[in-house]
Amino acid sequence: MKIKSARVVVTCPGRNFVTLKIETDTGLTGLGDATLNGRELAVASYLSDHVIPALIGRDAQAIEDIWQYLYRGAYWRRGPVTMTAIAAVDVALWDLKAKQAGLPLYQILGGACRTGVMVYGHANGANIAETIEEARRYQAMGYKAIRLQSGVPGLASTYGVSTDKLFYEPASAILPVENLWSTVKYLPTVPRLFEAAREALGWDVHLLHDVHHRLTPIEAGRLGKELEPYRPFWLEDPTPAENQASFRLIRQHTTTPLAVGEVFNSIWDAKQLIEEQLIDYIRATVVHAGGVTHLRRIATLADLYGVRTGCHGATDLSPVSMGAALHFDLSTPNFGIQEYMRHTAETDAVFPHAYRFEAGDLHPGDAPGHGVSIDEDLAAKFPYRPASLPVNRLEDGSMWNW
Repeated sequence: MKIKSARVVVTCPGRNFVTLKIETDTGLTGLGDATLNGRELAVASYLSDHVIPALIGRDAQAIEDIWQYLYRGAYWRRGPVTMTAIAAVDVALWDLKAKQAGLPLYQILGGACRTGVMVYGHANGANIAETIEEARRYQAMGYKAIRLQSGVPGLASTYGVSTDKLFYEPASAILPVENLWSTVKYLPTVPRLFEAAREALGWDVHLLHDVHHRLTPIEAGRLGKELEPYRPFWLEDPTPAENQASFRLIRQHTTTPLAVGEVFNSIWDAKQLIEEQLIDYIRATVVHAGGVTHLRRIATLADLYGVRTGCHGATDLSPVSMGAALHFDLSTPNFGIQEYMRHTAETDAVFPHAYRFEAGDLHPGDAPGHGVSIDEDLAAKFPYRPASLPVNRLEDGSMWNW
């Protein structure tokens, strides 16, 4: 089965997505997601200008060899653009291999380890009361795990809080919006949010929170300790992880489980965190960490140290990535949880898919491949729109982590 052609499809059914479509001489096609929020065209160019010409004529079944060719053959390797492009190729090739076998992808990956994939939804509000109201709605929908994000008194905007509760999309203006941030104002609100949530929702639901890299290690340790009485499922991205050793300090001060890695793009980003057991969940994702092939390596390393997966799954991952992630989740022994932000009706129409939500779980379905396709005629009706992620400044005007 030879690669006959490949092309990049860019579409914007509410937000931008980049999709790689590979066609073979047998007539089979495979899809991979190549979306990198705010940098979509950089990946599209990398694929069109550098990767696709090198794929034509290759054996589509040689997934490992092609992965190594694209990784080792790129002298300027790693980085989000390169690894997202590699991921797009890798997922498309796994899609093809499973279609050739006439099996759902999870069967090719070793079969199901569980009956479904537990997911968490995003409850957010301008204040604690509004967030709790949204959390009740998610609980009524059957979610067994809910992320809680609330507005911070004194700040005009806060990460994770949206007017559209189901379809949060932070990328907006052509140039980045500049937000103001205050750790002093933020820190007291989270324990109050969790206290109110436990009182309202009870103890049979998992509660999560995303710091979004905004604390120093010692601040994160203090927040984790203050949250311990409310038994959070995890505290996500408490501090930037470029210095992996910084998580040692957090570990010294709290038993609250830690999750990190949605911005990671290789096993090297997580190696120390995993080997020293400084985290409990690794959040690297199919689309930004080199595809199914590389994410399986990360998960295997994590399994040796009791670290579970908790893959990123925001709306800036297309249904193609969600489908592939669910097959990965279903077949991975040390799976923990999967983030699930629902896509808009327009996005779902452009990307018909076999996965389904039921009783707090997602199941990838049993269609051959990863079960997601693309309606290219409909995709063409939603042209690309430039959009950037926000940036953060402290109240004194200095730059901070968004």
